Amino acid sequence: MINATPPRVSTLDLGFQHLPQLVAAFSVEGPSGVVLIETGPMSTLPTLLEALQSQGLQPSDISAVLVTHIHLDHAGAAGWWAQRGVPVYVHPLGKRHLIDPSRLMESARMVYGDALHSLWGEMLPAPPEMVQEVADEGVVEVAGLTFRAWDTPGHAKHHHAWILGDLAFTGDVAGVRLPGYDFLGVTSAPPQFDLEPYLASISRLRNHGLKKLYLTHFGEVSDVEDHLEAYARCVASASRMVKEYRDAGFHDQASLQIAYRAWVMERAFQNGLPPEAFRLYEAANPSDMCADGLRLYWEKMEK
Repeated sequence: MINATPPRVSTLDLGFQHLPQLVAAFSVEGPSGVVLIETGPMSTLPTLLEALQSQGLQPSDISAVLVTHIHLDHAGAAGWWAQRGVPVYVHPLGKRHLIDPSRLMESARMVYGDALHSLWGEMLPAPPEMVQEVADEGVVEVAGLTFRAWDTPGHAKHHHAWILGDLAFTGDVAGVRLPGYDFLGVTSAPPQFDLEPYLASISRLRNHGLKKLYLTHFGEVSDVEDHLEAYARCVASASRMVKEYRDAGFHDQASLQIAYRAWVMERAFQNGLPPEAFRLYEAANPSDMCADGLRLYWEKMEK
């Protein structure tokens, strides 16, 4: 199937934690329907439905849902859509977790405790017949559009970037960049951060001649080459910083979190990021969480 007309991509602000432009979903209008990329968490589902309604769309108008990976800020509402008969396309390693999200939710409860519901809501199980796994280079033809799945591990093993012509919906593999700023946040949440695959995934995107990236955190990026080149350096620098602190004897979680947060703050200061914007970056991609992912990576590498 050939994309006969340019798709219309709309960035939908999910208003995560009542803050603007932190978590996005994307509606992609093709010749014969609309595709939703990312669902956001269940806690933001009402906002997502309102955003779709503002475009004249009801849930029954959505032809398919594509998720980049199964973390709650990207796919937390996938089961809700699947229960309403909308097929959900996902990485093969993520399929079972959408069908039975109990393990995901239990892990989240261990991290977030009583704040789980207000942050993320409860992930619903997806009917197995509504969850379609897509392997690397697999094609999804829907709504008159042709999407290609690219396996892009590094942030998570179950991560796809979805390619639509010269557009890419990158999930977390291209980092965090909030509108109006060029500061880049490194997405290194535990437990699957893996440096070499991450850099290879970024390189794969750089080599495709893409014209636009659509970041879940947050929105459209047009300076693709500069963004990806800079982000690869940021990922390598963040990883190196944590290793250097570990080599200096700082192995415990608390010390590394403090050191990493200070490092991120220094980068933000050098970038000219105002304090209110830094707080938004922290809400989108907490540095303590990212420090934990980098620490666990080096613990595994040093065994």
